[in-house]
Amino acid sequence: MGSRRGRQHPGVAEGSQAPEPGGRGASGRGGRGHGGPHAQQASQGARGGNRGRGGWHTSRADEAQQQPRGHPGEYPGRGQPRGGTRPQQYRRGGRGGHGAGPSSTESSNTLASDLRQAMEPPHEFAQASPMQAGPSESPPEAPRIESREQHKQVPVQAEASVGQEILPAIPSSAKSVRFPLRPGKGSVGTRCLVKANHFFAELPDKDLHQYDVSITPEVTSRIVSRAIIKELVNRYKESYLGGRLPAYDGRKSLYTAGPLPFTSQEFPIALLDDDDGSGPERRRRNFKVVIKFAARADLHRLELFLAGRHAEAPQEALQVLDIVLRELPSARYAPFGRSFFSPDLGRRQPLGDGLESWRGFYQSIRPTQMGLSLNIDMSATAFIEPLPVIDFIVQLLNSDIHARPLSDAERVKIKKALRGVKVEVTHRGNMRRKYRISGLTVPTTRELTFPVDEGGTVKSVVQYFQETYGFAIQHTYLPCLTVGNRQPPNYLPMEVCKIVEGQRYSKRLNQNQIRALLEETCQHPRERERDIIRMVKHNAYDKDDYAKEFGIKISDRLASVEARILPAPRLKYNETGREKDCLPIVGQWNMRDKKMVNGGKVRSWMCVNFARNVQESVVRGFCHELAVMCQASGMDFAREPVLPPLNARPDQVERALKARYHDAMSILGPQRKELDLLIGILPDNNGSLYGDLKRICEIDLGIVSQCCCTKQVFKMTKQILANLALKINVKVGGRNTVLVDAVSRRIPLVTDRPTIIFGADVTHPHPGEDSSPSIAAVVASQDWPEVTKYAGLVSAQAHRQELIEDLYKVWQDPQRGTVSGGMIRELLISFKRSTGEKPQRIIFYRDGVSEGQFYQVLLYELSAIRKACASLEANYQPKVTFIVVQKRHHTRLFAHNHNDKNSIDRSGNILPGTVVDSKICHPTEFDFYLCSHAGIKGTSRPAHYHVLWDENNFTADALQTLTNNLCYTSIPPAYYAHLAAFRARFYMEPETSDSGSVASGHAGHGPQSGPSASRSARGPGGSAVRPLPTLKDSVKRVMFYC
Repeated sequence: MGSRRGRQHPGVAEGSQAPEPGGRGASGRGGRGHGGPHAQQASQGARGGNRGRGGWHTSRADEAQQQPRGHPGEYPGRGQPRGGTRPQQYRRGGRGGHGAGPSSTESSNTLASDLRQAMEPPHEFAQASPMQAGPSESPPEAPRIESREQHKQVPVQAEASVGQEILPAIPSSAKSVRFPLRPGKGSVGTRCLVKANHFFAELPDKDLHQYDVSITPEVTSRIVSRAIIKELVNRYKESYLGGRLPAYDGRKSLYTAGPLPFTSQEFPIALLDDDDGSGPERRRRNFKVVIKFAARADLHRLELFLAGRHAEAPQEALQVLDIVLRELPSARYAPFGRSFFSPDLGRRQPLGDGLESWRGFYQSIRPTQMGLSLNIDMSATAFIEPLPVIDFIVQLLNSDIHARPLSDAERVKIKKALRGVKVEVTHRGNMRRKYRISGLTVPTTRELTFPVDEGGTVKSVVQYFQETYGFAIQHTYLPCLTVGNRQPPNYLPMEVCKIVEGQRYSKRLNQNQIRALLEETCQHPRERERDIIRMVKHNAYDKDDYAKEFGIKISDRLASVEARILPAPRLKYNETGREKDCLPIVGQWNMRDKKMVNGGKVRSWMCVNFARNVQESVVRGFCHELAVMCQASGMDFAREPVLPPLNARPDQVERALKARYHDAMSILGPQRKELDLLIGILPDNNGSLYGDLKRICEIDLGIVSQCCCTKQVFKMTKQILANLALKINVKVGGRNTVLVDAVSRRIPLVTDRPTIIFGADVTHPHPGEDSSPSIAAVVASQDWPEVTKYAGLVSAQAHRQELIEDLYKVWQDPQRGTVSGGMIRELLISFKRSTGEKPQRIIFYRDGVSEGQFYQVLLYELSAIRKACASLEANYQPKVTFIVVQKRHHTRLFAHNHNDKNSIDRSGNILPGTVVDSKICHPTEFDFYLCSHAGIKGTSRPAHYHVLWDENNFTADALQTLTNNLCYTSIPPAYYAHLAAFRARFYMEPETSDSGSVASGHAGHGPQSGPSASRSARGPGGSAVRPLPTLKDSVKRVMFYC
């Protein structure tokens, strides 16, 4: 299998990161990364005695007629589980972003449009017998949950079906939810020590006071606000502020260590404005600042919370400490979010097109089991190079413009790149006025005139600069910059402007810039650890005036943390291979002497080569070797393609693919055969070609594809060929391996009863794309007990909406009446079709949720899961465990001794399977860090798992082991969802086709069933989110997105 050591970005030619053979000499080394789905075994079609009993509707006609179980917002009340299980607890919400989401009685018409599709089961599976879901009656309303402080038992449902366990009711708001407490710490695995980039922070023993700040006239810029308060402190610290040094958040709040000598005070402040960009001289601006006592921050509650004796995290106290520790770096460096950047913190690295990378660091105060912790990590981001504007344009266009006018396309590109950028003038000696660019003029500089008086006298820009400043404009053929926001606008010739240093580039980077930035940030673990320690010492928190003022002390040593290395699971392969199972070592294994547990069928295939530097003979040889490898690995794979490989131009991808597909089908059609696979050979730097190919194959032609980049074709090692074979097998419905423990029913809380595992994610548009929708994706396992094959659904929804709107919905159809649908419902039906079993347990891995959104996402999406289940069968409520998976955090784990070869992998990272659930984790809640894969390059980032709801009462060992083991037969479910969502964005982003027309805007997955044609989510400004185009049925049935 492909090495577990890294995940390939879905936008890159597939398989391009195959690891080196490493002297193994045979087939490709195995790994978790490319396991995946499998063809359902024929024997499973008859498994289970419940087929035909108590089933759900499985035909679309039946689904359309099914009525929802009562009002969309009501649930059967549920109480404590039986059998002495751990009760779910509740507390008032204290984490940021408390929005409760839609109420339990809110109509489902706020959900997104029907933009999804279910993966149909293979045709050989028998349909489950239909079961009428009962009359359309409203179930009992969920009982009200009392607050935790009242210590009342959760009421139970008045009536329940015989033998059904009673589950806790879903809290109606964040005030009543309490995330599960940690069920003890795990013990499975080999104990070891690791270091984490967390630094112990000693709590201050001073009273913290909060004051409201009001600035008149109102200021919207944090930079200006900070300058005003800085001036106030400089002038009045000793006289009016009692010698105290306050910390300011840049907006409305100011904090002090102890009280100020007043409850309310007004201060006059004057600033010289050097950044107006509209007047001839710097203006002196006068402000009135009012500081008024607001509250005291309660540090005692924070101490209780850290000690586990208080359930609610005191966000106010944490916010004060965070602001205090940000004061000094905010003054020294360029702050963006929780990170700080400076050209003095490391070498500048050019990224191309007028951009450069700056090094910096991330800093955040966090409550942990060891007390308060300061999380410090290295970071880098793109800044605009402080170049003369003309030099910037030369880099942007990659063309010399010193002797020619601009084309219309170049003008548009320049305007887009420079709008909002701050520049300073260079033609006035030491007077470097700063302006913000608002656009470009249409006329060139030599053609541009403006009125100089009310009598209508006009003067040219060239003449004005010559007479006023004695400056002769050289580049009169270029347009001028328009600056400021005055009417008429101010004009500045490009050659007198230089970009101001320190402006972060927040728009989308191109492929080359991303590659250069990744190279800059990719550090060996030993180097990253060294740089973090240097940064902490450089910041000198012990000498920070603000930290000393507030009594905060920061350790300069990395936290030493107890960890465990979970054992790798034994993997089962096909009985016809020489090795029928294997035990991975350090997260790796190979396919030598092994065959896929279920090989897929590829009876007809073709190849199209878009790489001009790959000769036809090389393409033929590559295709032959790949076919041989697929056969040797256990696939039923035809040795020869339907047609010889075709060479095509990248700018004619649509024309070439459709013409070649037509030629192939003219041969296969009369034989009643279909084309099973396209192999595409792409240049290493392929731009939009990869996405175009995927869109055409999956939306228009209905075939799965495997892309290979040029360097793979030229290398053609067995390692590369084996990894490609494993990816192809997954895409055509095969499966590579399964867990031995799954087949023998030895996975706790999974194999003892039918269990479905979900993965969900939402991907958002790139910065600057203000009109593009967000894409939600949900995948779910379709086999049991093996849990290796996943069906995927995607949905377009409102711009930057994190809640998955299409999990469950109810709509009114003129002919059919009330109709239920949504992603969860369709995936549950699909599971029933594939396995013949109704899931009795749901495990839901949710990716991409920040801590501030925990309550909102849990309340909304757990509610949708329950509603979807209830719509299928009266009183059908399988137990749910809801887990958030976070990758965008800054915790890094390092080996305790980098010289100990037994504690690191070949990349210098911690060993795969390393799990941490102590010290740097939450003081009381059920969370853990898990590094399930070996590293390839740079420092591994462990995934952070946080359990938000657990009716299955997982132990720490059971959940950690399950999560780790899932990564060996496939990739984590949440990452499958990420891949599906990422793939859907290729369908929706408009691209120009060969004929010059624009391709369909939004693309999607899903039959246009239900209200999809008329209902849609609302985008910015109330505009509708267009539905995604429908995938072909032949693609829906397989894991095309892998």
